[in-house]
Amino acid sequence: MKVTRAALPLMPVLPLCQRLLPSRLTGLSLALLKATALDLAILAGHLLLYPSGFTPERRAVPVIPSLGTPVAPVTPAVKETGVAEGTAVTENAGVIEETAAIWGTQSTAAPSVTPDPPSTARLPAQAKPPVVLIHGFIDNRSVFVLLRRSLAQHGRQRIESLNYSPLTCDIRTAAELLGRHIEEICERMGSDRVDVVGHSLGGLIARYYVQRLGGDARVRVLVTLGTPHAGTRVLPLANAHPIVRQMRPGSPVIEELARPAPGCRTHFVSFWSDLDRVMDPLETARLDHPDLSAQNVRVTGIGHLALPVHPAVAAGVRRALDDTPGPETESAGHADGLTVA
Repeated sequence: MKVTRAALPLMPVLPLCQRLLPSRLTGLSLALLKATALDLAILAGHLLLYPSGFTPERRAVPVIPSLGTPVAPVTPAVKETGVAEGTAVTENAGVIEETAAIWGTQSTAAPSVTPDPPSTARLPAQAKPPVVLIHGFIDNRSVFVLLRRSLAQHGRQRIESLNYSPLTCDIRTAAELLGRHIEEICERMGSDRVDVVGHSLGGLIARYYVQRLGGDARVRVLVTLGTPHAGTRVLPLANAHPIVRQMRPGSPVIEELARPAPGCRTHFVSFWSDLDRVMDPLETARLDHPDLSAQNVRVTGIGHLALPVHPAVAAGVRRALDDTPGPETESAGHADGLTVA
């Protein structure tokens, strides 16, 4: 199964790049040169958007489609105080405040609403689950600007992007905090489960939550983009950062994820690229685990930074989220059956 890269506007500059590159790079393939040029262009654009990713994200009150009425979030504070029906209710964002230092988010109170029907109402069963986007190492939610737009244009209106601090030093701790955020999202959105998309380290954090902390009860589908499921050996000098050491092959975290995970209810879709130079070896971004319902999608022609922004990958992510996991998907196991145009 492949994702074939669409034609890029960088083609005219490639001959010039080839003439200017040092002779020691002449052995590199044209495909790698194209992927590198694209990654550099994406990096330049991302640096412009990067500051916007630190601003708090607006969080909307969910609406029941059939009634057009906002659904008031049922928070622990509401349950304890017993607010009567018809009383204005304001969201309790205590969970967010508790973890803001690490996740880089701020509490945003929902507007006061008068719940009608009662505040215990939940969204219809056929509504699509909320989507939670988790960025990679030393990044923020701005990396998902294009993917978020693509999902919204195709019917995914309930999307949350979560930031975690570059000072985060432990994947396990980050996974615990992710779990708290997902609980808050489910409570506020009136949904039992969510879908998660994680880029690079974000996918590893989400997988740890699902596989080791019982997050499979909340996460329906986990899509990973260029995630080092088996660890990566790239940039040995970066070992000074504790979380980088946890992403190395054979680290305690990677060994934990290799342990048996019987009965895991989450379906995994892992996108990996044959030109992803952050993954060493390349196949480390594949998810191969005997107990997990996993699907691996090989992407050709693009690098690590292009995975969360390329339109062909966005189409594959939408397809992975829209295909409801069932008995046929689970029995397929590791079969590469997902086709992305």
